[in-house]
Amino acid sequence: MAATRPIWKGHLRLSLVSINVEMFPAHKSNATASFNQIHAPSGKRVHYQKVVDGIGPVAADDIKKGYEYEKGEYVLLDDDELDAVKLETKKTLDLIQFVDEAEIPPLYFDAAYFLSPADELAEDAFRVVRDALRKSKKVGLGQLALRGKEYLVAIKPCGKGMLLETLHYEDEIKKSDSFFSEIPAKSADPDLLDVATALIDKKTTKFDPKLFKDHYQAALRELIARKLKAKGRKIEVTDEPRHKEPSNVIDLMAALKRSLASTRGSTAKPTAKKPAAKKPSAKAAPRKKAS
Repeated sequence: MAATRPIWKGHLRLSLVSINVEMFPAHKSNATASFNQIHAPSGKRVHYQKVVDGIGPVAADDIKKGYEYEKGEYVLLDDDELDAVKLETKKTLDLIQFVDEAEIPPLYFDAAYFLSPADELAEDAFRVVRDALRKSKKVGLGQLALRGKEYLVAIKPCGKGMLLETLHYEDEIKKSDSFFSEIPAKSADPDLLDVATALIDKKTTKFDPKLFKDHYQAALRELIARKLKAKGRKIEVTDEPRHKEPSNVIDLMAALKRSLASTRGSTAKPTAKKPAAKKPSAKAAPRKKAS
């Protein structure tokens, strides 16, 4: 079993089959450098206090959760009252529907978690559900109550275990119409489209996340290492020169063709060039009379 503590324990249920499972975060929380705010003259950390207008700092025990039902009017709720809300999804994740993964728009996916059997007794049933999902090429949908919220979740096979991904509800997704309304409803130029498609084909490979690194984090850690080595002495950090934006508009077809030609192993058939339009010849200037 995993060394980290599970963030949720409960039952994964498929019809009459109930499986004791545990859920773990799939992403590292310490993969990126984080900062604290420091008071420079004293070198001490800056802390934040919760204050009330006209009263000042208040104790944590005196703070309640409030729901604003009218402007300036609140109903107060205790943590015990919130914990007492009865939801079956607090302890049971019921798979109520199955869909093709491609049917779920990427916009709906949020966070990812690993799901594993909690004990040896759960392993057989867990294995059956996992392999059934893999064979049918489906993902299971259900709901899970966690940290004061009920999540819509999707479950699919992941190696020897399963992956649980939380999904946004429909009312949490912004409609794209208002953002794309000013884009003209025109199709791309066919010749440009052919070259761009050929370029995409030549650059298409299997997904390999090892090829991509977070360059900002690497540069940030290098800066921190230099600062530590200098023992607090001021270090001049020179920024890389910015590339000037070209003043002229680059011909899109030429840029796509250059990219396609520079791609290794390119075997794309060259697109036939259109004959250049003949320019009208300039009229000859009238000759001057010989004096």
